[in-house]
Parts: sequence; C-alpha cells; structure tokens
Amino acid sequence: MCINFVFYVLKRIFALTKTRYMNAEMMKNGRPHVAIVDTNTLASMGLRQMLQTVMPIMQIDVFSSLEQLRQVGMEKYFHYFVAMSVVLENRQFFLTYRRQTIVLTMTTDPNAQLSDFHCLCVQVPEEELVRTLLLMVQGAHGGGRNLPPMPKATQSKILSDREIEVLSLIAQGYINKEIADMLHISITTVITHRKNIMEKLDMKSVSSLTIYAVMNGYVDIHNI
Repeated sequence: MCINFVFYVLKRIFALTKTRYMNAEMMKNGRPHVAIVDTNTLASMGLRQMLQTVMPIMQIDVFSSLEQLRQVGMEKYFHYFVAMSVVLENRQFFLTYRRQTIVLTMTTDPNAQLSDFHCLCVQVPEEELVRTLLLMVQGAHGGGRNLPPMPKATQSKILSDREIEVLSLIAQGYINKEIADMLHISITTVITHRKNIMEKLDMKSVSSLTIYAVMNGYVDIHNI
C-alpha cells in the first residue's frame, strides 16, 4: 500500500514537472500554438510539417491522445486538429471547444462529416490540402486577426517595398520578363530582387514564397 502510494506521488510529480516544462517551452518564443491529436504518428508528422509551412508563425505540437493534450493545457492552443476517431470518443468534451477544433476526416462528403465541427479532409492531393489550409487561415486570421501580438522580431519588416511588389507578382505566377515589364525595371533587377527575397526569407521554392505572400497579406489566395 505504502509503495503504491509513493509510486503514485512520484508519477504525479513527474507529470506536473513535464507539464510545466512543456508550458515553459511553448511560451518561450511567444508564438501562438496549434495542437494535433492523432494516434497515427506518421500522419501527424506529415500534417505538422505542412501546417508549419502554411502557418510559419505557429508552433505546432503533436499528441497521440487527448489525455496528453489535457496535461499540457487546452487553453494554451488556438486550434486543435483532431482525428475524427478521437473526437467521436470524446464528442461532448470537444463540443466545448468546437470553435477551435478542426476534425480531420477521410472524405469530402458532408454526410460523412461531423456537422457540429469544422472538418478538413486529409485524403486529397497535397496542393489541394495546402490551398484549403491557406483559405482557412486567411479566413480566420488574415493579417494576424484573432491572434496575440507577435514578438518584435517577427513584426519587423523584412522585405523592402519593391521586394514585396516582386514577391506578390511571383506568387501570382508571373515570370521574370512579365514582372520586369509590369514594374518597368530590367530583368536583371528582377532576378536580383528574387535572389534577395529568397535569401532574406531563407526559402528556396516558389511554393514557399507563395505561402509566405498569402500569409502576410501580400496576395489574395484567390489570385494564385
């Protein structure tokens, strides 16, 4: 009896210590947090990578169960991307957080989705999923709406006005010559701007630049 009690106390101390450590880590960089709850580790890792690309200002944390998430604290997260099986097992619980909960489904058929929640079908091509995520983020948090103030480092203007113009046109699919004609500058200057933009943002692909442009309000997703 005594041994069991000691074991229980040690277990609670470990759990509390772990929770406090994770909370400290979450708040360390001052970024908003999003949680993924799914028993499928591989699927969670893939979604996490995609969300981090689509929502670079967010810190994405992955949990294999609702209990793990609750230990850290539901209030720490702006959104929860949750597997449908987890939501079904804890429907009444997630109804309390339904405005923040996004249910991960395997179909786009509305008759097979949960009517009380926002649903996201993950069984679609990557480009379609990225576009859907961008639409969701732009609709809910365009221009930083409904998010806490970001750290000063992330609020600072990274690109010049001209670089922002070039970035916007790149995201809309224009080639170097078209951008040069539209901005009345040389192709060499456009190429230089592209190089500087990629170096400043540490991005190598047009798709990454497009996501950055959409997320920062430099271009509307409907124009790409």
